Amino acid sequence: MSEFLDLFSTLPLPVIDIIMNVVAGLGAILLTYGIFLEAERHQDAVFIVASACLLTYSIWIGNKIFSLAMLGLLVGSSIEYIEIIIGKHKHSIATSDEKK
Repeated sequence: MSEFLDLFSTLPLPVIDIIMNVVAGLGAILLTYGIFLEAERHQDAVFIVASACLLTYSIWIGNKIFSLAMLGLLVGSSIEYIEIIIGKHKHSIATSDEKK
């Protein structure tokens, strides 16, 4: 058993640092993926998970501006997702004729 524990002590980074980097990478990939989604409901769900991952990472590294940005994205995506679920979300699409 001690050989197994010694394996972790020789890793270049502590395990929690590796986990946090994986969480940040997942958040970045999901944020990029969410941009390409057409369905707004799915896009908001992906943005919620991505911003939660990146918020966790930003708190871990102690970056206040990044934390605030990810908190804003998390709250905004959550509100819009809830509005879609309960049926209160409305689209206002202006055509080129309406703009004139």
